[in-house]
Amino acid sequence: MRAVGIILAGGNNRKMQELTSRRAVAAMPVAGSYRAIDFALSNMANSHIQKVAVLTQYNARSLNEHLNSSKWWDFGRKQGGLYVFTPTITAENGYWYRGTADAIYQNLDFLKRCHEPYVIITSGDAVYKLDYNKVLEYHIAKKADITVVCKELAPGEDATRFGTVRMNESARIEEFEEKPMVAHSQTISTGIYVIRRRQLIDLIEHCAEEERHDFVTDILIRYKNLKKIYGYKINSYWSNISTVDAYYQTNMDFLRPEVRNYFFKELPPVNSKVSDLPPAKYNPGAVVKNSLVGSGSIINGTVENSVIFKKVFVGNNCVIKNSIILNDVYLGDNTYIENCVVESRDTIRANTRHVGENGVKVVVEKNERYAL
Repeated sequence: MRAVGIILAGGNNRKMQELTSRRAVAAMPVAGSYRAIDFALSNMANSHIQKVAVLTQYNARSLNEHLNSSKWWDFGRKQGGLYVFTPTITAENGYWYRGTADAIYQNLDFLKRCHEPYVIITSGDAVYKLDYNKVLEYHIAKKADITVVCKELAPGEDATRFGTVRMNESARIEEFEEKPMVAHSQTISTGIYVIRRRQLIDLIEHCAEEERHDFVTDILIRYKNLKKIYGYKINSYWSNISTVDAYYQTNMDFLRPEVRNYFFKELPPVNSKVSDLPPAKYNPGAVVKNSLVGSGSIINGTVENSVIFKKVFVGNNCVIKNSIILNDVYLGDNTYIENCVVESRDTIRANTRHVGENGVKVVVEKNERYAL
């Protein structure tokens, strides 16, 4: 492959509330069996990118455990491989990552030792499928300095939590606003970029000299009139899980047959670290409608329009509607859950009721177990 991959997975996102108080956004469980970062890793592997670096920082323990072996994504049997980089305190540098550009700068030796001419940069908190080879071919054909993968949001969708772009007839980006107060365009950046490796090294080093640390504001926006930055539009499913509502909706999307078939049945596949767990067990009296139920779960009650992750116990006479129950949760008898996200490794006491009435409710019961 002509490119090396970089996955940015170290950010701290407070918009996820309690869900990211003990884990990185890229480690968030998705669709019953996956982690958010699995989609970026699978896209890299399916695009035959054999050398991938994951830059982690915030609450990285569970993410690092998930990435402890590259065999699940089949990276680099003899060449390349999966590299996990965390901030390293040295005599010259006493900082954690101060931004996306600084994260790349602190690991610049990795890029300098590579021989691939191009770099694919992406985030670890988006759910999508993409052949990066097509983006790279487009990048070369346009003779672009940087290519930004973009998506057109439907009218009415909130674009203010993304970077919005405007392109001319030839798809060159003329305007780029990062998380504007008022969005003047429904075309957003998906946080996926293609750039020549040598040029990336030069830009990152120049940013470091000027004490600039953010890839979007200090490179894309600052150089948009000096460099040839083009947009590559995608029309397939793409979702970013950076807020509680977005995370909830992304999981609910997997209850739609077309989305479920696209990710689960259509090639190329989405791979993840496999747990040796028995299949889900449905005891007499269990009722499950339009739901995903992860392996190792035991269902005694009623589950409707919900996503149940691995090793969840649903007690007798429990009712779960329009909710997400994360890994290793125990639900006591006669529990009612609706419009909620229940944190992993939690115990919900019997005869309790949790309902998200004005949006999605995050349920976290006080206990000594640690969220993964």
